[in-house]
Parts: sequence; C-alpha cells; structure tokens
Amino acid sequence: MGDVALRPVREDDLAALEWLINEPETTAPHNWWGWRKPDRMTRRWEESGLLGEEQGVLLVDVGAELIGFVSWHRVETGPSSHCFEIGVNLQPDARGHGHGTEAQRLLVRYLFAHTQVNRLEAGTELDNVAEQRALEKAGFTGEGVLRGYTFRNGRWRDCARYSILRDEVDLTDLA
Repeated sequence: MGDVALRPVREDDLAALEWLINEPETTAPHNWWGWRKPDRMTRRWEESGLLGEEQGVLLVDVGAELIGFVSWHRVETGPSSHCFEIGVNLQPDARGHGHGTEAQRLLVRYLFAHTQVNRLEAGTELDNVAEQRALEKAGFTGEGVLRGYTFRNGRWRDCARYSILRDEVDLTDLA
C-alpha cells in the first residue's frame, strides 16, 4: 500500500488540487458535481490556508506523490454542539489500493487529536460500495440510508451514512 501521509496544502499544490476537484475524469463517478469556479480553492487557500475551525483540506501523499485530498466541514448537531463531516477524493489510479481507507483513518486521528468534536460523519452514495467498505475498514459504523439525499448528474440519489465516535478510536499513542 505504501506510506500514506496527510499534509497541509502549499501554494505549489493549488493547480493539482483544482484539477482534483474540478475535472470529471478525476472526480467521477461519485464526486462529479458539475463545473465549479476554477479558482475557488486558491481563493480559500489565500484566506485560510485551507485550515480553519469550520472546515479544512489536507493533501494525501503516498511517498512523495500527491494522490488526492481529505476534507472536513462543521455540521451543527444542536444549539451548542457540532460534529465534522469528512470526505476523500483520490486520483483514479490511486483508488482500490487501500489509500483512501488509510487517509480517512489518519484524518479521524488528526481531528480527534486537534479538536474537541466527539463525532465524525461520512456519507456516500448507496452504490459506492468501495467507499462504504473503506469507511468500515477505517472504523466507521453504518447508521442507515438517507433516501433522496443528494442531487448529482440529473437525479436524486440515496446516501449511506456512517459515523465514528471519539471513544471508539485509540488515541493513547498521540502523546
């Protein structure tokens, strides 16, 4: 599988990141949402470095090669509580090798080590069985199906929902 590592986005990564999020060949079949403003990640990077209290992006490397990214954003769960929803997108040739599972596992540990959230969520279209397996291998628990949850490529799609709680992850070696 190789050594999967997460790292912050640098300025010289921005063109590759824009390519990863805004091209059908790098996002299909499950992350293609149509064309987006081509410099939106660059603008967000200039404002925050793509790391903030509400959302963030880290790049996924295997060895010295950039293969994708993981992201998270805040989801309100009550008047005084929130969790993060996470996501991953890998280049097509990097998929199916366990890199997405490991990247998500690393992101879980990172977020639980550096924030006070108790819950992380992830969702994927019901027919994205590979991502469902990756989430389960990363320690997530399936919670159910959200019917007609997301609109992509001309139709509404059902979503499988997953979560992991802080006390389900061993953080003892982070000292």
